[in-house]
Amino acid sequence: MAAIEATLPGGTPIELWWQDEARVGQKNGITRRWAKRGTRPSAPKDQRTRSAYIYGAICPAEGKGAGLVLPRCNTEGMTLHLAEISAAVAPGAHAVLLLDQAGWHGSRALVVPGNITLMPLPPKCPELNPVENVWQFMRDNWLSNRVFKSYDDILDHCCFAWNRLTDQPWRIMSLGLRTWAHRF
Repeated sequence: MAAIEATLPGGTPIELWWQDEARVGQKNGITRRWAKRGTRPSAPKDQRTRSAYIYGAICPAEGKGAGLVLPRCNTEGMTLHLAEISAAVAPGAHAVLLLDQAGWHGSRALVVPGNITLMPLPPKCPELNPVENVWQFMRDNWLSNRVFKSYDDILDHCCFAWNRLTDQPWRIMSLGLRTWAHRF
């Protein structure tokens, strides 16, 4: 973090952001359900394979989020997402974006806005990224145990879930704050 601060003008505020992608589709997971003891509640299960991806980023210290729902994960989608994050960063601030090492995150064709610095997390450590907790929360509360009627229905549910999350800054703070990450 000190190396990034050294490259910025003195007094530039730094926002710590976390980013990840999640697939949501017709072949959806089944989560726990409340039921009377000794019973086995049924849950819908779809065998179709249409899906969309939520590109999501959160700034837990500020309770902010920036997201897009796109048809696939690739460099073009990531470039669009970085532009969305850049617009959500406070004016005059600089964002340090922690993300996994997916191929499209380090592509030479990726366009990184000037107010963002990418900081890759160590490989095979999803537990370090609080956006994984966001995905679990969204699936448990808004995206699982359902059969999507169509691709547009998937998009609508993904947008609804993301917008509902970003309307609750306290939820982003609760799911995303990591004391070890905010000691700089």
